[in-house]
Amino acid sequence: MLNRNLILLSIAILVWGTGCAAHAPVFPEVPKKGETNMGFTFSVENLIPVFWTRHGLGQYTDIGFRLGIPLSGSGIDINRVLLKRDRKWDVLNLAYNYSPNSSFDFTYYKFKGDKQRKKKNPFGVSWTGFRGMYIPDGELVDGSSVRFGLLYGRRLSTKWGFEVGYFHDFNSMPLSKIFTSNWNPKDTTVVNEYGAGYINYPHKVEGWPTQFSRSTGISLQFFMYLGPTKKKKK
Repeated sequence: MLNRNLILLSIAILVWGTGCAAHAPVFPEVPKKGETNMGFTFSVENLIPVFWTRHGLGQYTDIGFRLGIPLSGSGIDINRVLLKRDRKWDVLNLAYNYSPNSSFDFTYYKFKGDKQRKKKNPFGVSWTGFRGMYIPDGELVDGSSVRFGLLYGRRLSTKWGFEVGYFHDFNSMPLSKIFTSNWNPKDTTVVNEYGAGYINYPHKVEGWPTQFSRSTGISLQFFMYLGPTKKKKK
């Protein structure tokens, strides 16, 4: 199982490349006060694994910290459970992510546990979400990027989970051009509502994606869960 997951991750990295953005990991459980969970994130956003830890501040709130090597992928975020009913719960996540295209994320998650979760797979939880991203300034070119999009994730087992999503910058690219591989913003005369025009949003600089690139909006993450830390006996 481990080898298969690593192979799939390697293929994903080779196919998509890196988008030079980062996002908070998802631990699909309701927070428990005083409990700390840890894990690693493997993603196309950061080729080097990112270590993370989440600590429950109460039954509805937890806070997370991430450490990337070297620093890219690091960040801080906070979860707040807004609604809980039976095997479903909604969560609001606010995050700051440090990377070449550092961003602030606003994500609304809807979690759902499987009907047979307790009997067959205690970790059978899936989630969908809506995310807004704000990149104040990219590392390669000046200018801010605002993105919106959807995501889907699932916890596959005790140790593994994944999340995939896409977040689009409507100013830097027409939505109809997402799947057009040879589209060049310099070739279009379309002007947005601000009168700036797509020519002011370069997608690559010397082959590297900017904050306006399609690849910056791609998110594919695999989560490795290490479980809660053990409390010392008094």
